[in-house]
Amino acid sequence: MPLIAVVSGRCFAGNAALAGVCDVIIATPDTNIGMGGPAMIEGGGLGVYRPEDIGPIAVQRRNGVVGIVARDEAHAVTLAQRYLSYFQGRVTDWAAPDPRLAQHVVPQNRLRAYDVHRAIESVVDVGSVLALRPDFGVGIVTALVRVEGVGYGLVANNSYHLGGAIDAEAADKLADFLELCESFRLPVISLCDTPGFMVGPDAEKEAAVRRFGRLFVVSARLTVPFGMIVLRKGYGLGAMAMAGGSFHAPQFTVAWPTGEIGGMGLEGAVRLGFSKELAAAADPVERQQLFEKLVEAAYQRGKALHAATTFELDDVIDPADSRAWIGRLAP
Repeated sequence: MPLIAVVSGRCFAGNAALAGVCDVIIATPDTNIGMGGPAMIEGGGLGVYRPEDIGPIAVQRRNGVVGIVARDEAHAVTLAQRYLSYFQGRVTDWAAPDPRLAQHVVPQNRLRAYDVHRAIESVVDVGSVLALRPDFGVGIVTALVRVEGVGYGLVANNSYHLGGAIDAEAADKLADFLELCESFRLPVISLCDTPGFMVGPDAEKEAAVRRFGRLFVVSARLTVPFGMIVLRKGYGLGAMAMAGGSFHAPQFTVAWPTGEIGGMGLEGAVRLGFSKELAAAADPVERQQLFEKLVEAAYQRGKALHAATTFELDDVIDPADSRAWIGRLAP
């Protein structure tokens, strides 16, 4: 049974604990949530604070505690009703978007970022998107949506944040959402455009190994229908995570014509694989030209159309046909 906490005003100690065990917390802008209120904090010798200083909405929406921020109490009730509706079966009152919209989402320049919300809106029913935790783990979009009136969980990479790379916070957000979908038997749609997991010394300070590892464990336990559409980049372990652990794990793994896949990002692969050849080019202009030539060659090999010929993908589809593929996941 879905559990929802609607919070307005101050919510401390036991009340906060009750809210924290719910699947989603919907809160108004005047909300403060904390495991201890001013009296408890002062009594513990931890300082004197006003209630407004403890867990304000600006903090709790960005750390993932609050899933949806409402305008006021009436709006919070409306959002709670809408949230519940996705778990209550098919609706008959729905409208499809113009199928041509999906064909103009991804820029021709493969290095340009774009608004993935436009991609989402181009494949789901008009007005059916309910984003969860939009201010937390912003590299991943998690939303409840409908396609032909059927409720789905949808995940997508946000290329405006780290170029779509999945960092530790986004991995937690994605894993939590997949657990929600599994608990309430919602099919999952994955829109993939990621260069992989975010790596490096700073990433490891965020316990990336454990948090990324949890994502794979959660994905391996999924039993709900799962389908992935590669919008553009599908590289490395990050793309495997978006596919539920493997490109062969989903019921289908298809790509738009803009799709490209590989073991790691093309530029990095070229720098590593052709380091000697690049170093041998003494002239910087000549070296850059060689680099661009090698990247283009790698791109041609990794294009979705080529990958489909080796059965890494089930098909390369017209973006306008995305809804028909998603419909295969319907219970």
